[in-house]
Parts: sequence; structure tokens; C-alpha cells
Amino acid sequence: MSAPVLFVIVGKNEPLFEAEIDTHSSLGAPGQNDLSTRQNYFVLHSALDLVEKSAWTTNNMYLRVVDKVNHQQVSTFLTAANVKFMLLHGGKGEEVVKNFFNEVYGYYVKLSMNPFYKYDTPITSKAFEARVRAAARAYLS
Repeated sequence: MSAPVLFVIVGKNEPLFEAEIDTHSSLGAPGQNDLSTRQNYFVLHSALDLVEKSAWTTNNMYLRVVDKVNHQQVSTFLTAANVKFMLLHGGKGEEVVKNFFNEVYGYYVKLSMNPFYKYDTPITSKAFEARVRAAARAYLS
């Protein structure tokens, strides 16, 4: 059994969307204690500087693994609007993570074209969350 993955979308100044996904559960609910959850958020937050550094070294949107901590890896996808998709996982394959990011990016583009969504504000759509969790179970389990 692997640890849950943590997926975060980060805007200019704040997280826009957060999901802790248990890829082996049909519910997708978090199953870790509070200390390890806080540690996972800290790892993602500390990787933000590495994301900024990596963004200047490539023209690709998929930045691959930018940080490794305690047998966990932080993979990042950077949109053209500088919105960061960050995934903390236990070492999934690069192609699998890239496909997950591409699918979620499609959902994000559709959401951003919604006239009721204001750019760079927290994402509260239940449909978006359900689609992200379904994509995570499909690609990352």
C-alpha cells in the first residue's frame, strides 16, 4: 500500500486548489495523521523556490521532478499563466504523472473559460474536484 498523493494548484500568491488523494480508496479521503499531512504541505511549499528556478531552465510546461524528500517526489507542471500544478507522490512513472497533469490541465482550462470563475481565485467547484480525484485514481493508482 502506498501513501496518498497530495495535489495542489498554486496561483500567484496562494493555493487555488488542494486535494489529498488516497489512490487505493474508492472515496479518495485522506487517511494520514495530522502531522504527516502538515509535513506534506511543508514539502510542497518548500519546493516552490525550486519550481521557480526550474522554470527558467526549460521551455516545457512539464518540469518533471523538482524535489525529492523522504522517498517522496514533487513533480510540477507550469501553465502559460504561471499557475503551478504540484504533485507530491511516492515515485510514480514520469509518463503517468505527465498524463495526469495534462488531463487536469484540460479541466483547468475548461474551468477558467467559465464566465463565473474569476482568474487566480480559489477553485470551489465540486465537479472540478471530482474530476481531479477520478483522474488521480485512474493514473496514479
